[in-house]
Amino acid sequence: MCTTCGCSSDESRLDGEAIAHTHDRPRYVPARDHAHPHEIGSMRRLRIEQNLLAKNDAHAAENRRRLAMQGIHALNLVSSPGSGKTTLLVKTIELLQRRLAIGVIEGDQQTSFDAERIRAAGAPAVQINTGKGCHLDAHMVGHALDKLDLPDGALLLIENVGNLVCPAAFDLGEAAKVVILSVTEGEDKPLKYPDMFRAARLMLLNKCDLLPHLDFDVAQTIEFARRVNPDIEVIQVSAASGAGMDEWLAWVERGAAAAGRCA
Repeated sequence: MCTTCGCSSDESRLDGEAIAHTHDRPRYVPARDHAHPHEIGSMRRLRIEQNLLAKNDAHAAENRRRLAMQGIHALNLVSSPGSGKTTLLVKTIELLQRRLAIGVIEGDQQTSFDAERIRAAGAPAVQINTGKGCHLDAHMVGHALDKLDLPDGALLLIENVGNLVCPAAFDLGEAAKVVILSVTEGEDKPLKYPDMFRAARLMLLNKCDLLPHLDFDVAQTIEFARRVNPDIEVIQVSAASGAGMDEWLAWVERGAAAAGRCA
């Protein structure tokens, strides 16, 4: 049970097969004589959340060590549902696959539709279904890495479950989080979901081909994003028109080249 968001990962599946999860029983936090019941509950929730995230971070550190040894550049793609993340991912694979070996980990609560789209584009993909869970965790990703068996120097693209809340807190062992925000979602998303934009290294402002048909302020959106994360990079893209794709691919390839040099 993920106490950070209230979801359960016990139903998670990897390409249809159950993923074994072991959860340490949280340590009991004794209450002080003067503590109120709600204070006791808050203390216990805090302890459970700390244990959960510490365990995830240990798995993430192992994933990161493993990826670094192989010179694999891993990106964690995060967004709300409907941002165009999968379409952008398919276009990225089509344009990059002759220059880089690419593998994909797909995260969804149910179905394997997105993994099938990725495979049709020419890249191997492993589907993780999280059931009631609303994010991927590092333990799931480690199992998926076993199944993908990527070559040294590959690019790993992780498409997280569509959610701008919980994935911000869970390190998967990636080199960077890339948050995808479509121009159909509204300028205020960085302020409404600051943890995600604070955790991301890059914001892809997607579906920019639709800007002539929308009342959307690009400059204000970027200002909001940099209000919560002054260092966030921004690229405006459209998988449909191809606008900004060269800049995005160059950003990815720089990271992949650096990962290969460090291996």
